[in-house]
Amino acid sequence: MGVLITNGTIIDVETGNTYLAAIEIEGTRIKRMIHGDEPLPNGLETLDAEGKFIIPGLIDMHCHIHDRYAPHFVASGVTTVRNTAGNVMLLHDLIHAADDAQTPRIYASDRMIDGLPGQWGETSYGNFVTDDPEEARREVRRQAAVGAKFVKLYGWITQDVMEAAIDEAKHHGLEVAIDLINSKDVTALDAIKAGVTWIEHVSGMAQEIYPGWSPLVDQEPWSFIDWYNHDQDKINALCQEMLARDVKLCPTMVLFDQAMKFPDIWSPQNKVVESVEKMDSFMQEWKRNVAYLDTIKERTAVVGGLTKQMAKTYHDMGGTVVAGTDTPALLFTYPGMALHRELEIFVEIGLSELEALQAATIRAARSIGLDHIGILDEGKMADLVILKGNPLEDINWTREIEAIVKGGRVFNQEVILACAPGETEVNARMQEFMEKWDSVESR
Repeated sequence: MGVLITNGTIIDVETGNTYLAAIEIEGTRIKRMIHGDEPLPNGLETLDAEGKFIIPGLIDMHCHIHDRYAPHFVASGVTTVRNTAGNVMLLHDLIHAADDAQTPRIYASDRMIDGLPGQWGETSYGNFVTDDPEEARREVRRQAAVGAKFVKLYGWITQDVMEAAIDEAKHHGLEVAIDLINSKDVTALDAIKAGVTWIEHVSGMAQEIYPGWSPLVDQEPWSFIDWYNHDQDKINALCQEMLARDVKLCPTMVLFDQAMKFPDIWSPQNKVVESVEKMDSFMQEWKRNVAYLDTIKERTAVVGGLTKQMAKTYHDMGGTVVAGTDTPALLFTYPGMALHRELEIFVEIGLSELEALQAATIRAARSIGLDHIGILDEGKMADLVILKGNPLEDINWTREIEAIVKGGRVFNQEVILACAPGETEVNARMQEFMEKWDSVESR
């Protein structure tokens, strides 16, 4: 049986226009947008959205998803995520879930490629550590074969390994993203000139603007830096380099904002946040990070001001800037909900509400070559969020969710959150995966 949503105000995220219409859904797709006095079909599951506003399902363009909290994204209206480093074998069931699953559709990279000795330790299922360009090429080929949608490079990578990985990825039609937050030698400009497609977190920009600085060095000699007011000419020049090569930017401003504002963090009291706060694994990890708060603020989160300045400048120049969160990194980056704070920050730095919405819908989808999501139209995937107010008037309305439709199936937040697996189930799945991974690695 199909679904009919009546009396809602549709937000066209491409133009910013709003209009009253009914949405007829057949299977996983939008069959018709029914306007005015056109007759409505009979015999469908009907949802009355009178007084409500309807937007496409949101897209988190930088996160690290896991079985335990995957439903929390959909409960937050985030129906698609770009997973920036992980393991496609570990995520197999999530990646291949049905369109109407209570977990988000996933556009995933495989394990990140890092330099020795490896920021997350030696080579494992989640990272590949090498200083050998040929080993990096073989790893890219392996990732292409197992279905990675793009390649993720990490901060201790050497210049020659980075160049080899980028070159190999191009042979396989894969984009390359890079995170240079903790880079010792390679800067964002080095990566841009080498041909990366994505700069994550605006990382490596501080190393370019302030030669010799990195989070790993003594910070006292760099105390002169005003982290909230950088040389605009230098920022313009970097953005021009990116624009000339069509490099895309995912700033993840919420990641730094939450850490810098702690303990006065953004923490809306709603069903999703309450559910996350009951998850011991999350709360324990974030509380452990609080113990290192001074170091996090001084060496990592301090770049948040630069991140905002770069994101606004690049957007104003016409560059591709999309919304992501890096969930569950650092401090209280709530799965799904953190994206709503990212949209608020986009507005705070000077984008319009429409532009913020676009960064998590149509622009996000188009940035990774997907045209069936990110917009409400006939023939598109029936991923949508029914809101209690108009986010074009106040972006905060994106988190006031009445219902979510994922792949044509109507959900409320309680139903989705109730399906989240428990810690015991997740641990058993992880053990099963590790046994499979060990057997693959031993061949």
